[in-house]
Amino acid sequence: MNDSSTEPQSTNFIRSIIDADLASGKHKKVITRFPPEPNGYLHIGHAKSICLNFGIAQDYPSAVCHLRFDDTNPGKEKSEYIDAIKEDVRWLGFSWDDNSHHTSDYFDQLYAYAVQLVKQDKAYVDSLSAADTKAYRGNLTEPGIDSPFRGRSIEENIDLLERMKTGEFAEGEHVLRAKIDMAAPNMNMRDPAIYRIKHMAHPMTGDKWHIYPMYDFAHCVSDAIEGITHSLCTLEFEDHRPLYDWFLDELKTPAHPQQIEFSRLNLDYTVMSKRKLYELVEDGHVHGWNDPRLPTLSGMRRRGYTANAIRDFCSRIGVTKKDNIIEMSVLENSLREDLNSVAPRALAVLDPIKLIIDNYPEDQEETLAGVNHPKNPDAGTRDIPFSKTLYIELSDYMDDAPKKFFRLTVGREVRLRFAYYVTCTHVVKDDSGNVTEVHCRYDPETRGGKSEDGRKVKGTIHWVSAQHAVTAEVRLYDRLFTIPAPVAEKERDFKEFINIDSAQVLANCQLEASLLNANTTAYQFERQGYFCLDSVDSKPGSLVFNRIVTLRDSWAKKK
Repeated sequence: MNDSSTEPQSTNFIRSIIDADLASGKHKKVITRFPPEPNGYLHIGHAKSICLNFGIAQDYPSAVCHLRFDDTNPGKEKSEYIDAIKEDVRWLGFSWDDNSHHTSDYFDQLYAYAVQLVKQDKAYVDSLSAADTKAYRGNLTEPGIDSPFRGRSIEENIDLLERMKTGEFAEGEHVLRAKIDMAAPNMNMRDPAIYRIKHMAHPMTGDKWHIYPMYDFAHCVSDAIEGITHSLCTLEFEDHRPLYDWFLDELKTPAHPQQIEFSRLNLDYTVMSKRKLYELVEDGHVHGWNDPRLPTLSGMRRRGYTANAIRDFCSRIGVTKKDNIIEMSVLENSLREDLNSVAPRALAVLDPIKLIIDNYPEDQEETLAGVNHPKNPDAGTRDIPFSKTLYIELSDYMDDAPKKFFRLTVGREVRLRFAYYVTCTHVVKDDSGNVTEVHCRYDPETRGGKSEDGRKVKGTIHWVSAQHAVTAEVRLYDRLFTIPAPVAEKERDFKEFINIDSAQVLANCQLEASLLNANTTAYQFERQGYFCLDSVDSKPGSLVFNRIVTLRDSWAKKK
């Protein structure tokens, strides 16, 4: 995972801290960690943390990054989520070698540390009800009140804790709490819970435990056990840092990692909470965690996002201490830049209507050369069949076209991409007045879309040969929500702002013949956008393409 010859490629305040620690000799080796809870799928916000923690491990000599699953809540965690997290991290281009851990690996050590706190009279078993616990805690303007059970003897606390561990008590009957200060201005320091009772089997430890550690205790102690040097987390944990340090100071752990907070990634027109994403999935507003409209990494991968684009996006937004909301267009610009450099071109008609070339021989076919990638001459060309009857976009013809409409209308000449100049002669309409066929004549002297007499046309349209076309379903994805910050509307349920037009399915799209053997690589459908095969629903003989992103930011135009 590491290259000792590689120097840090970008700087931020966290890397400056690391540089200073290495220069002073405080640390000889940097160890970071990425600690996801396996209670859902990772999203683009996690990508920022992945790129930060694993990026540091890649850039600094001998540095490593641990992947640690925070599996302290067996009621919400699944092996499905663990497998998905591993796949996402690998997809982004990172690995953890042998540095894969679970917090459950340390349950025995964590319990021993909890017993140590009790013996130091720094923790006690509290038996208040949930309602009384809340009342005793106070609020931001009033101090808390000591629990009547705070004065229990060390011997009694040890006995109760051991009986909690063996499953003697009901859930909620007792809680182990740190003994700090119920009048502390920082609410996190008001005797926070360390262990709670849960009669629930754990995927890794089975039925061994009836109590499970709380995050604030398990996280810092696990960091210390693993020798983490820099524990990087988002800003909402800034008020938890005094507690992080208190546990490690009281326990005198062999290592005392430094917790450093940075701003989380907030993206407009979506939600960045696993709980809210879970709601969307469970309530059927989207089709699973890998729905291409979701900001989950699995959904983005299915839609056609590239790992390069996401890493570039994370690099562009940087690492700061200031919370803000990033516009979706910034992410999409990174995506367009990457796709534009690698995606081969193809012709695809999404809303087809027939274009018949009346003076083209009935039984004639020919093969034209289409450029695979205009910015990469080494990509070569592809064969595109051409015949008398083509498909074009319905929107490329208009009756009584305005002056600045440069596509087909009766009497107007346009260029067919890679093919010929054609002039519209007439159209055929059904009983409702809808155009069903556009008829034209072609100039055989303009093969390849070039005129020897030097005349120019302003319009170029794409097409596919009707006889050779591949029929496919195309899904056009858009913003999942209609407003930039749906969660900010406190008076309304965020789901009320779901964009009902966020997924449009086109069933009779006509694609050029070369796409019959398309793979999962992204393509630029000329004039349409970037598309890729759907990795779940597309099958041989029944192709399904997802629109990854439009060629331009259509939302900026709307605004």
